[in-house]
Amino acid sequence: MVQAAVNLIPEAPVASIVELAQHAEQRGFERCWVYDEGLAARDVYVTLTAIAVATNTIRLGPGITNPYTRHMTSTIGAIAALDELSGGRAFLGVGAGGSMTLDPIGLSRPKPVRAVRELIEASRALFSSDPAEYFGEFVEIHGAALDYARPSTEIWLAGRGPRMLELGAKQCDGVMMDVIYKPLLAETIERVRRLGHEAGNAPKISYSTMLVTDDRSMTIAKNHMTYRLIDSPPDVKESIGLDDEDAGRLRAAMSGGLEAAGELVRDKWVLPFVISGTIDECANELSMIVERDAIDEFLVPVLDQESSDRTIDIAAQVLGL
Repeated sequence: MVQAAVNLIPEAPVASIVELAQHAEQRGFERCWVYDEGLAARDVYVTLTAIAVATNTIRLGPGITNPYTRHMTSTIGAIAALDELSGGRAFLGVGAGGSMTLDPIGLSRPKPVRAVRELIEASRALFSSDPAEYFGEFVEIHGAALDYARPSTEIWLAGRGPRMLELGAKQCDGVMMDVIYKPLLAETIERVRRLGHEAGNAPKISYSTMLVTDDRSMTIAKNHMTYRLIDSPPDVKESIGLDDEDAGRLRAAMSGGLEAAGELVRDKWVLPFVISGTIDECANELSMIVERDAIDEFLVPVLDQESSDRTIDIAAQVLGL
């Protein structure tokens, strides 16, 4: 049976996000990712710490954090402390970061594959709990040690581009496929597994996308497809009919908020990325994907606070929890 997971965006007070995590744990979800969206949401590590104190079994980690908004060693130390506090339930989710996180604070993404690789390698070095030496372009470590770290702390990578996914395949415990263009999903997963096998690695696969079961969930999906569409690879944009002019309008509209930008998103741009229909239709489609691609985890993003409990409950029904 596929593992069930939630990804919570901390746009509401931390206490509300903690209640969502408790609800997910009670419904049988096994992993809780928390978005790291910088100033667009509450602090990811404050939120994760509060969840750790209020839950018992659900695994916890950023979903995802990037190598630019914090010094990498601060991220690594936070995960090690979270793991200690939670009794070994923490994991590290990494990626290059997106426009919603980085654009408002004027950060670019220089050499994203290299930067994420250095975060992974520096994490491995410090999670070992031994004194570490690491000399990268973005981070250096000179004999520092985290003697309370757990060497087996999992590192997951989320990405869409081929070079980023190759990095995850070769160096990470798991790869999260976040709202991947569905016509490319099977071959993308197969490539990740093949590259991992060639490198002597066997990464787990987490598939994450939105469940669209009514008009409200379609509206939410449109709002949160805005930045994903902007960051999509050029060939995917071409396949769905999203040209440079459309992408430019979306990017400009985002300054007025996701809802304003979401009004520009067309159904035909959304449907190839999500699982949609009735609960039974969604369950059937997801079951087919899980069986076809041997997916280890289905990760449902919980993106709207007003309907968050319902999103978790619908996901539980779709997953047969």
